[in-house]
Parts: sequence; C-alpha cells; structure tokens
Amino acid sequence: MNRAIGEHINRKDLIDFCLTFPAAYEDYPFDSASEPGAWAVMRHKANKKSFALIYERNDELCVNVKCDPFDAIVLRQAFAEVRPAYHMNKQHWNTVVANGDVPKEEIMRDTEQLRPD
Repeated sequence: MNRAIGEHINRKDLIDFCLTFPAAYEDYPFDSASEPGAWAVMRHKANKKSFALIYERNDELCVNVKCDPFDAIVLRQAFAEVRPAYHMNKQHWNTVVANGDVPKEEIMRDTEQLRPD
C-alpha cells in the first residue's frame, strides 16, 4: 500500500534528501533560515538554479518541484495534491502537498530526476 509522504516525511527530511545530491545546497533568499516556515530553496552549486522549494502554506508542508511539462500534467491528473506550482511557472513547476495523496516514492523519484550533475 502506498502511503502519502506526509505520513513519514517532514521538512527536514525533504531538505536532507535534496542535499544528498552532489552539487546541491540550501538557500534562504526570502527569509532567515531560523524563521519557522521559511522558504528553503534547493539549488545547483554550478549555476545557482533552483530545483525544489520547500515551504509551508495554509498550514501544509509543500514542495515546488520542477517538471517536464508533459509529466507535470500527468502528475496533476494522477494526484489531487499535485497542483500547478504556487508562485512559479505553471508549465514547468508543480506544488506537491506533503500530507496529501502523493506516495513518498513518487515525490522522491520526481525530485531525483532533477538532481544536479
């Protein structure tokens, strides 16, 4: 049985997972890292481009993940808690609600496809 990622993953787990990629780093361009609910922007060291944004909105843990446009649509159709990304390009980014219906394995797979080389 697949379980939603919110059942066994939290903000720190998401950040730590992204930091396992060799050229990734954590950035806080909008808030202080010590602020509760601060936006964590996961970036590539080489080009400083973001590949995931982790934040809380409406009391929900969310992660914005960059996607292939076709995959973005497929994921939105497959899962109720995958939406066009909040405050991002809707064609290339999805917001995934961590306590929603998306299995942990799916969000990790999608994030891993974007890992820095």
